[in-house]
Amino acid sequence: MTSRVSDLQLPPIFCPLESAVHPHVRRIEKRAVEWIGGSGMCATPREQAWVVATHSADFFARFAPVAADDDRLLAAALWVYWGFAFDDARCDSGPLSSRPAQFNALAGQVQRACEAHSARGEDRFVAALQDIVGRFRSFAPPTQVSRFVHAHRAWLSGVAWQIGNQAVGRMPGLDDFLAMRLLSSGGEPTFALLELATGVEVADRELHRPAVRALTEMAICVAALDNDRHSLHKELAGKEADQNVYTVLMQERSLGLHQAVEAAAGLRDRVLQRFLHLHDRVRPTAGTGLATYLQGLRYGIRGNNEWGLRVPRYLSPGHWPDETEDVALVWADRPSDPRPGPVEGAPGIAWWWDTDLA
Repeated sequence: MTSRVSDLQLPPIFCPLESAVHPHVRRIEKRAVEWIGGSGMCATPREQAWVVATHSADFFARFAPVAADDDRLLAAALWVYWGFAFDDARCDSGPLSSRPAQFNALAGQVQRACEAHSARGEDRFVAALQDIVGRFRSFAPPTQVSRFVHAHRAWLSGVAWQIGNQAVGRMPGLDDFLAMRLLSSGGEPTFALLELATGVEVADRELHRPAVRALTEMAICVAALDNDRHSLHKELAGKEADQNVYTVLMQERSLGLHQAVEAAAGLRDRVLQRFLHLHDRVRPTAGTGLATYLQGLRYGIRGNNEWGLRVPRYLSPGHWPDETEDVALVWADRPSDPRPGPVEGAPGIAWWWDTDLA
């Protein structure tokens, strides 16, 4: 994918959702930075600087602005820091980013460390993950921890799928890409953290309803596509762009980059509109736990954008991260594509528009 970065203007984001942030975010961030320094997961000072510059405490403080207490929010934020660090070093651009056999061996070791109290591994990320999951077990019931563990496995499976594509130079079609991105984006474990952070448990009979599953997947999809947008300029500048919604649309629909940006915004906005419509049908009859979870999905979509439009991870072009100003954000006042109905060329997500979901 080639383009002059300075020529590419990304449109404002349509996101008519509530904005909130936990009031203790700075205190939690300070504790998180201290933990990162002693975690052993960062190989160099530069790597540690980039991990800290993800501002993952701010990220998850926007997902769970009503976290039950600071310790719960801290533990959730630590996993987000860990996830970004692991993604950068072992998934996106590290030595395993095009070596699926080696990555799968590591992923199995990492997942076992997430599942088992006593599992150990040589990789520097294993002990840090064990510490984080141990925190979850100290305050959360087994059901919630188990949900996170299963979501963690889903994420690693998506990354393995992505790395497998990279290894053989395969660009997926839109339908396959969206299925992969639902997993590889890390949305499953990130939204599974909502219960752990808030302390509110959602009953199985509610969380596994088709409508609630559809809302979860749509929230993940919107956030994943927004992250593709946030990282686009940096990927273009560094010639790192590989599998994202733009490269997929360019290949599948024979589009130029500017056309792909427009098409991706329309696709994303159609999913968000369906999310809003279905949410408004499900929320009135939701119990306390489910209502808190659904609100967390809304906070997450909005918070991911407020974080992503300001964070050095996406905005800093240098060898070391530079802090950016907390600029005012401009939002679109209407969707770029207001059409109802399923997205063309993506049959795998068409069920989100089933009329009997409620």
